[in-house]
Amino acid sequence: MTMDILTRLAEAEAELRKLEGELEKAALAGTREYAELSQRYARLKELAEHYKELKLLEQEIAEEEAMLAAEEDDELKELILDELRRSRERRESLLEEIQLLLVPEDPRDAKGAIVEIRAGAGGEESALFAADLFRMYQKYAERKGLKIDVMDSHPTPLGGFKSIIFAVEGRGAYGLFKFESGVHRVQRVPVTEASGRIHTSTASVAVLPETEEVELHIDEEELEIETFRSSGPGGQHANRTESAVRIKHKPTGLVVTCQDARSQHKNKEKALKILRARLKERLEEEQEEELTAARRSQIGRAMRSEKVRTYNFPQNRVTDHRIDLTLYQLEEVLAGDLDPLITALAKAEREERLAEVLGSPAS
Repeated sequence: MTMDILTRLAEAEAELRKLEGELEKAALAGTREYAELSQRYARLKELAEHYKELKLLEQEIAEEEAMLAAEEDDELKELILDELRRSRERRESLLEEIQLLLVPEDPRDAKGAIVEIRAGAGGEESALFAADLFRMYQKYAERKGLKIDVMDSHPTPLGGFKSIIFAVEGRGAYGLFKFESGVHRVQRVPVTEASGRIHTSTASVAVLPETEEVELHIDEEELEIETFRSSGPGGQHANRTESAVRIKHKPTGLVVTCQDARSQHKNKEKALKILRARLKERLEEEQEEELTAARRSQIGRAMRSEKVRTYNFPQNRVTDHRIDLTLYQLEEVLAGDLDPLITALAKAEREERLAEVLGSPAS
């Protein structure tokens, strides 16, 4: 246990006492700050309770160690040693809980996600790999009780995708899928390869948190909306009517196209959802640059040009380059078992953010 953690716990205890008075005033005044202060108070109270338990445990451990050193009877020594082991194990688990509480939650993690997979280097093999990634995410979402809604897709004749955009609906979707942002690389013998040579292809994945209209309002005057006949998998009905929608946001030049739904209304709704998410991301990036905010984790937000993961078929290997994790479980991962990767990435993100919290000056 570091002095930094103890210092933060002592600060949390002091802030809790100060906040009690502020909370009472806000409640009486009926101000908007009350809800925000209540959340902060609840988190600090939990930290303070953990700190109190930790101090009692430290005292118990010190007493048990002194008793063990002084005791001469072997049977009693064994009993004291058992108690000491339990106390130390509880201290370790308590410290883990405290570290989690010290890392502030990202409010976006609870949101739904919008995911875009785009074929990269490798021609048709890259498009087939993009389809493999989409199926992998479908299966992972199903395991997690999340729903996938395809918003726009551009399939290829062999069953791949030049690009596909889909929403992952359900609480916590963004918190799980955000780690997938970046360039994914596959090494295998393509079905289109006659000589049996191993090829390397890539596909890029971009993950954005869903943004509601109340968070980011877009004026209709800022939009240029066109309709056209769908060329996607919407069937004959879609091809007979102008159901596909293309929306351009004139101030930024961002363009979004949706054609997978049968109705023009649905496609417009989906296109606006994608547009809001992209605009929110751009706005946040601009604000970060202007305010020179603390660097956001590369684990949580991999640059889209950065290689994040390799899928090697001959070796049955999956390697995540951000945390140097290699698993020889390629089939399981492609079948949607992403938990070993996501859990390790989330742990690395927490550790990095904890280091930032402990390294930053007290607020």
